[in-house]
Amino acid sequence: QVQLSESGGGLVQAGDSLKLSCAASGRISSAYGMGWFRQVPGKEREFVAAIGGGGSELLYADSVKGRFTISRDTARKTVSLEMNNLRPEDTAIYLCASRSALYSGPSLDPHAYVIWGQGTQVTVSS
Repeated sequence: QVQLSESGGGLVQAGDSLKLSCAASGRISSAYGMGWFRQVPGKEREFVAAIGGGGSELLYADSVKGRFTISRDTARKTVSLEMNNLRPEDTAIYLCASRSALYSGPSLDPHAYVIWGQGTQVTVSS
């Protein structure tokens, strides 16, 4: 059974940086499209960034372009999200997600993802 586990969240000040990691376990191919989303209680899940199986196709939400960088390590089956110049509005639970074996490309649609991690909390104080 495939599982995703996020780590790296925490409490930081505005302008600081954090690096989130998502580790995959089980029978999952490094060729699957992977994504990061975030959620605030009472609001819909929001797309943050996504990466294709080859690592060259990247998608970013406009709100994080130029500040966040998504990358993947195929050998270690991990996907990372480096977040710089964090803002209070970046505060959320960050979730990692994987597409199925049929789709290697990235997607900004949460319904395109079939496996989700439990999330890691990121809190940015002003």
